[in-house]
Amino acid sequence: MSLTDGMSMRWATIFLDFPAGSFDAGVAFWRGVTGYGLSAARGADGQFATLLPPAGDAYLRVQRLTDGPGGCHLDLHLDRGAESLSAAAERAAGAGAVIGHREDGLVVAASPGGFPFCLVHWAGEGTVPPPRAAASDDGAAAGASRVDSLCLDVPPGAFEREVAFWTAFTGQPARPAPVPGYAILARPAGWPARLLLQRRDSAAPGDRTRGHADFGCTDAGARDRHVALGARVTGEQPYWTVLTDPAGREYCLVRRAPA
Repeated sequence: MSLTDGMSMRWATIFLDFPAGSFDAGVAFWRGVTGYGLSAARGADGQFATLLPPAGDAYLRVQRLTDGPGGCHLDLHLDRGAESLSAAAERAAGAGAVIGHREDGLVVAASPGGFPFCLVHWAGEGTVPPPRAAASDDGAAAGASRVDSLCLDVPPGAFEREVAFWTAFTGQPARPAPVPGYAILARPAGWPARLLLQRRDSAAPGDRTRGHADFGCTDAGARDRHVALGARVTGEQPYWTVLTDPAGREYCLVRRAPA
């Protein structure tokens, strides 16, 4: 079963994973740049929370890690009436994933390139939050932004296999992006974010696929606002700006309308 024949994957959540020492500052930063609220903490140690958009359903969550450098992972929400978590896990394994922890309502896995993702039950989400509108000094509309993509940064030798896995597992076709070295998976109807894969220029032995969030952004003032909130600009490209948040997490402002 795949998205195209069974529509089992109904929603996707991007998790921002923070080292313990940078969790509070990191969450405050992402609240600031998205304009989202924050749910009550949950989990055995209060390590999870959800960023709450003013409208629409939540699709960004945060996690405080006990160890490790942090990063991103993806939750895929399955309609239990269309496909069980167990069946989806077996399908993922058949496409090349490594299945790790399993418990009621949760399967933890990794893509062939080592990118972590989880399979969870769908809770009825379906309304994509609108972009955050910006205004100029005179109050006129001045563009908008929203986290609308998760980019997987893939070691060069693993790129074709990683693209093949996500295409097979999600059932969504991949197409080359306008910029060489990138592939875009079609965004399923109703998903709040799409998957984009980038072939890294180089990688050390043992490097795994990692991920970063991208904002679709037509807000000319977004870069300065992000910097004022604690971001650091680390690169400028013709179509995007690369920044790091206060926890050192890389992300991009891409100069295009939010999906």
